Amino acid sequence: MRVRPRQQLLDLWRAHLRTSFRDGSWVWGGRDGRNSISDAEQLMCLLYPATELAGFALDPDSIATADDIAAVMAVLGDDIQVGGTLVTKIEQFFDTYTDASGEPIFAGGSYFRNVGFGQPSATQRELEVVDSYAMSLSLCIASLRFLRGLQRYLVHEVRREAQRLSEHVDALIPRVSTRLTSAMGGLIRSFVIHTPHFSSPAGQEILKLVNQTGAPVRDVIADLSTALEQIRVQAELDVRNGHSLDIDLRDINRAFECGWAWGVDENAGDLAEFSGRIATQPGFAVAEPSLYFTLVALDGIKDLYSQRTQESDLFEPHQLLLAESLKRRAELTQRYWSTISRFGTGRWPLEDLPWRTSDGNQSDYDSLAVTAFLIQELLERESTTDLARTVAVLRQLARRGKIIHREIPDDPAALLHYPGITLTLKGSEAIDAGPILGYHVSDFTTLLLKRSLQAARLARDVGTREQLLDLAAAALEHMQNRAITGGRSAGLWDNLGPDGDTADAAPSWFLTERMMECLVVAHITYTRPPLATETMVNAAIGKIGETEHLLNQELLQVTDAEYSPRFQELAAIQQLLDRAASIQTKRPHTAEALAAEALRRLDALAYAREDATR
Repeated sequence: MRVRPRQQLLDLWRAHLRTSFRDGSWVWGGRDGRNSISDAEQLMCLLYPATELAGFALDPDSIATADDIAAVMAVLGDDIQVGGTLVTKIEQFFDTYTDASGEPIFAGGSYFRNVGFGQPSATQRELEVVDSYAMSLSLCIASLRFLRGLQRYLVHEVRREAQRLSEHVDALIPRVSTRLTSAMGGLIRSFVIHTPHFSSPAGQEILKLVNQTGAPVRDVIADLSTALEQIRVQAELDVRNGHSLDIDLRDINRAFECGWAWGVDENAGDLAEFSGRIATQPGFAVAEPSLYFTLVALDGIKDLYSQRTQESDLFEPHQLLLAESLKRRAELTQRYWSTISRFGTGRWPLEDLPWRTSDGNQSDYDSLAVTAFLIQELLERESTTDLARTVAVLRQLARRGKIIHREIPDDPAALLHYPGITLTLKGSEAIDAGPILGYHVSDFTTLLLKRSLQAARLARDVGTREQLLDLAAAALEHMQNRAITGGRSAGLWDNLGPDGDTADAAPSWFLTERMMECLVVAHITYTRPPLATETMVNAAIGKIGETEHLLNQELLQVTDAEYSPRFQELAAIQQLLDRAASIQTKRPHTAEALAAEALRRLDALAYAREDATR
């Protein structure tokens, strides 16, 4: 299946508005009901492409000049009305998820699940979760980009409705900024460092993971300590803020891992940068990193220091301090998982599928999450080191997840996709002495699709790039087979589950938002220049050089006037060669094709001359 990101994003928008905007009214919620994460995902499906891709901007000027965007958005009205509707929906979100004292709400709500120990209590459903912090981070940045752009447009508008809208925008921006600050603080206080003793069960699991050669334990501990030494030092120096760490991070008798727990760490200290509730509220999450929540936290933090964010000057001074603190944690985490996944001199721990976490669980989803960390680290360094081995792991995970091969009846791989893996939120049982909470994660295919497309940007050889694009095509086809096919939500995701493909199934905004992210990544990947390896460039240069030489030989024999057909043909060939030479390092195959056309025409002239001589 071919990835066509612009058309597929427009189709997603069309389906989104058909299910969300009914009879002139906006309908919140999907399959899992309303909560601070699901409603943010519903908004993000519109705002993220509009602020990440210039061709999808939803400011009035852009809508007026892009016919396909205008056609999709026509259900919301004309240029100003589209902006007004989106501003109103952002206001509604902030009204719903702000408490009476003006503090943002980040509760998991209906996303918390029963994992066999009883239904979550009302108080437990109010627990705040990293997924909400991270999604709010991305939503606030997208909202600020959209609102600032609309604000700049409205300054020059004199229509009364534009002036009213301008007042709403001016009042909304500080509210978005407040939530952004709280989300950043929540993520800082949810970052954890786990240092179990090597003799503990968790320490033993880490040793089993990294010891792929059966080496003596003492040697493995020494080698692991050396590999992680700089990361431990960085953790001790940079990651004290917001934590009450009373352990020696350089103790080589202790294992080391870092990342994000499901919520605020039970050992988290207070934050001094701001005085909101999240800066001091108690945490309940056990201080063990979760690969899923670490992954979503890193994705949200990446939006903080993306180039588009830095150019927009979106942050206040205290937010810049928080952003820098989060960036240090993100870099530390990425370095740790990139190092541990490739530790040793033989088989990587990552290649020993499935990945084993320190609590003894094993899952292909966790293998994919660690692979995602590694790909992101390679992207940021623009390195192809170990890319081929990483792609091999991706392909193996695609086979194990039955994305490449078909499922069989009662296939255990089907559980990766529905209901997905179930995370147990350790520490949640401390609330009301209630049951331990669960959290379903079903984005295995979209995660593989997104990382395959990102890794394709790095590929420097045709074979690796084709493998990645083939993986992406297989994952996209798998997702298309999961799209809802009937009712208002046709074209959204997904049709798995007991009511997935009924006459009017409600969408999963969790999965639809992930699919939207994949299409944005595909759009960015396809806007990059095509692959141009040294071999390809040399082949193009060689063909252009031969053609130049033959052209010069033909010019030696020209005695006709400039307006003669022969001279004009040689001038046209020269233009082909000039164009080929100008793109030979960027589009070598195109340059080769132009040179080949020039060679064909030169040969036709040579043959005609020889025939005339005979």
